[in-house]
Amino acid sequence: MMNFNKTLFVTSLMIGGIGMAQAQNKPKPEDTEVYTPVPKVVATQQVTIPAPADAIVLFDGKDLSQWVMTEDRSKPAEWTVANGAFTVNKKTGNIETKQSFGNYQLHLEWQVPANISGKGQGRGNSGLFLASIGKGDAGYELQILDSYQNDTYTNGQAASIYKQFVPLANPTRKPGEWQSYDIIWTAPTFNEDQSVKTPARVTVLFNGVLVQNNTELKGPTQYIGQASYKKAHGPSPIKLQSHGDPSEPLSFRNIWIREL
Repeated sequence: MMNFNKTLFVTSLMIGGIGMAQAQNKPKPEDTEVYTPVPKVVATQQVTIPAPADAIVLFDGKDLSQWVMTEDRSKPAEWTVANGAFTVNKKTGNIETKQSFGNYQLHLEWQVPANISGKGQGRGNSGLFLASIGKGDAGYELQILDSYQNDTYTNGQAASIYKQFVPLANPTRKPGEWQSYDIIWTAPTFNEDQSVKTPARVTVLFNGVLVQNNTELKGPTQYIGQASYKKAHGPSPIKLQSHGDPSEPLSFRNIWIREL
């Protein structure tokens, strides 16, 4: 009986040790956060570009007729339109375009309120998903964040390819001022067996400053773990994120796209 108890005790210790080791090895969000290099701060002016003649206007300052709810694409976008812009509605979730796109040029302007609160990732957090490939936050995310004198991990600041690539510079303007993204997106292509034929690439100008230079993406965005291509897809909607943090919500205006 004593020997049985000893064996049971030793076995319990071994199982407990394995469980603790597995818990310690479980991937965590901070595993993929980096804090260097720190992009150089660059002062900029507001960059507003009217839609070219051949552009598709995704927001004209009047309505969200080109957008739907991500979780239920049969529902029209439920964010708030006022004064030529629209504002994130934290209660309703993400929105995305009705139309799907392959390669494109995109212009989008965004603003965090002058009275923004919070810090780090909890300060004006949203995301522009260059291709939405499912519900929730599935897709390829270009980060939107108040990165004006706001420290966070650098592959999570404004204009980062979230958790993948740090921007080349930090031209973020003060809260209350309008910011702009100008994007050239080259969608990934896939072989018949769903393996990657050519990875996604993106070039981004942030307030007129080059911050992503034909960057080759590792795959769709991952909050935990390393990004990789797991599933083939074709043309996709463009998505805007309702992050749900407690700081005042973001606004957007002057959104247009040219298919390439």
